[in-house]
Amino acid sequence: MAAYAHPEAIVSTEWLAANLDDPKLRIFDCSTYLLYETGTGRPYSIKSGREDHDAGHIPGAGFLDVQGELSDRAGRFNFTMPAPDDLAARLAARGIGDGTRVVLYSRKTPQWATRVWWMMRAIGFDDVAILDGGIDTWVAEGRPLSTDEASHPPATLKARPRPGLFVGRDEMLAAIGDASACSSNALAPDLHSGENPRYGRPGRIPGSVNLPAASLFEAGSFKLKAPDQVAAAFAAIDADKAKRKLIYCGGGIAATLDAFLLHQLGHENIAVYDASMNEWAKDASLPMEVG
Repeated sequence: MAAYAHPEAIVSTEWLAANLDDPKLRIFDCSTYLLYETGTGRPYSIKSGREDHDAGHIPGAGFLDVQGELSDRAGRFNFTMPAPDDLAARLAARGIGDGTRVVLYSRKTPQWATRVWWMMRAIGFDDVAILDGGIDTWVAEGRPLSTDEASHPPATLKARPRPGLFVGRDEMLAAIGDASACSSNALAPDLHSGENPRYGRPGRIPGSVNLPAASLFEAGSFKLKAPDQVAAAFAAIDADKAKRKLIYCGGGIAATLDAFLLHQLGHENIAVYDASMNEWAKDASLPMEVG
């Protein structure tokens, strides 16, 4: 039977309810919504989850705006990772730093929480977990909500970057045809096959395999699937521990859920292609594969 290698990075609603009064705890709602579009020349518009957060959130939780607050303000693409020192400063301003324990959650999918988790890991902050099932499970269990916004005094957080957790187009190009690498797409099957041209040129990075992020959590509860189910899903795409795993999606969000779970299964050589299809599909010089 498989087991998660880093269970401290996943907390239950029961655990969170029992620890809400811990003064070292920092809880953040990372919810964001992608509103898919056609005929506009862009794959989606981005809606912050702030409105839903303000209407009711887990007591003690603040809100982190992934695009508006935690992304590279000068970046060409949505959601790209800021410079490590810049991200550390933004998080420190929200009270995240040495001696704090962070819990992240999001609505309807864990991928926004895992995005922020992966970014924190990339700058060397490890005392962070995602809430299994997010606020959806919290509400389903009848737990209390609050409309009071939490705030914390600024903290001290020094970036200790881990190189290689994010990669760019050059690394993805180099992995094509490389037997020591496994490139995988966390988007839905119709986007992987090229049936759906949402990001521009339809298709996928040549040689990449498909493991949709949405297949790795339960549709009703939004809880992560059991370790043996997740391990079997990765085994089916030949993502063994000896290989370099390069994961992409539309904008580096869904890919972090796959990356998070590979990390949980004990894999170490894992990277997320940050710009993903937002970049790749729009660059005619880059190869595409369909079918």
